[in-house]
Amino acid sequence: MSEVRSDLLYRESHEWVRDEGDGTVIVGISDHAQAQLGDMVYVELPEPGMSYGQGDAFGVVESVKAASDVYAPVSGEVVETNPALEDEPELVNSDPYGDGWLLRLQLADSGELEGLLSAEAYEALQDE
Repeated sequence: MSEVRSDLLYRESHEWVRDEGDGTVIVGISDHAQAQLGDMVYVELPEPGMSYGQGDAFGVVESVKAASDVYAPVSGEVVETNPALEDEPELVNSDPYGDGWLLRLQLADSGELEGLLSAEAYEALQDE
């Protein structure tokens, strides 16, 4: 079973969100998603300053098996992307909830966080 962290919120499309408490969130893909995709070879992320609506595709993760869009779990502006992924996309595999994070968003609407899945709800989705 894939690791699901109770301190994070999730989307059905397998992105996770960590609320930093300062109006920003960190976004990545779940352990389940990275395991399904396999070994990452490339991560394409947007430039800081780009804005996305909830559910918009903001980037691509490419593995030896497939390329997959990554979707904004909440609306916001990109404040920062993970520079380590340029040279080490495999961090998404080895540490999806830590060093393999994708980007930091400035929240446009903190109320959107309430619509995301809890760890329990995300786990139940994987069991289906």
